[in-house]
Amino acid sequence: MDTRAFDIGMIGQVMPDLLSYLDVTLLVGFVSIALGSLLGALITWANLGSPAPLRWLVVGYVYVMRCTPSIVLLFIVFYGLPKLLDAMFGYDMNAMHRAVFAIITFTLLFGAYISEVFRAAYSAVPRGQYEAAVSAGLTPFQAFRHVMLGQTAIIALPNFGNAAINLLKEASLAYTIGLIDLIGKGNLIIAQNFGAYGIEIYLACMLVYWVMVLLLEQVFHWLEKRLDKGTSLRAASAEKHGGTQLRGGDAVGAGS
Repeated sequence: MDTRAFDIGMIGQVMPDLLSYLDVTLLVGFVSIALGSLLGALITWANLGSPAPLRWLVVGYVYVMRCTPSIVLLFIVFYGLPKLLDAMFGYDMNAMHRAVFAIITFTLLFGAYISEVFRAAYSAVPRGQYEAAVSAGLTPFQAFRHVMLGQTAIIALPNFGNAAINLLKEASLAYTIGLIDLIGKGNLIIAQNFGAYGIEIYLACMLVYWVMVLLLEQVFHWLEKRLDKGTSLRAASAEKHGGTQLRGGDAVGAGS
């Protein structure tokens, strides 16, 4: 049994080695978030405004993804997708970098999760605003962009931030398919030391994730304030112009 005393200095010693693989962790996390957001937007569009068969299909996809553990889907993509592509198209995917399999997995998961966030946020904006904008002469796309998008983003941003942070932490599971990222490098260091310094190395990994999460929280908090300020300014401007028109109408009425 290992009776070695806890060595706090080991945390500082291994930190440079761990940080040298932080770019792999960030690559998997942020690319998955970006692609998953696009996928989630498409799923939301299909869920809200598509024919029933397509809507049932995307609802079923979201249900399956939300009920599938991340590590199970990761293994299915890593071991099953190359065999499927080889059988159907004769394409050998095994030579690809393991980060590709991790990105595919977490894109599929994040797209399902975030589509529900987008759907709920879009549904929370009063539909009458969109209809009024279209009636005023805007195209449906212009009405969505200028009227609905900003309000939807403000409502969705807190939950989007939580989902992004959770994905960044779940992406640490990528070491299970042999990806050498932050956690993968930590496991290699432990193996090189014959199982010693495990607690110290995992604590060092935990500190790195704490810093990343705190920074992300600050970024999303800044974005939320920025979007809310922009919306408030637009609302104040609209109220000002509306009041001017009302006073002008009253003056015209009084003059007549």
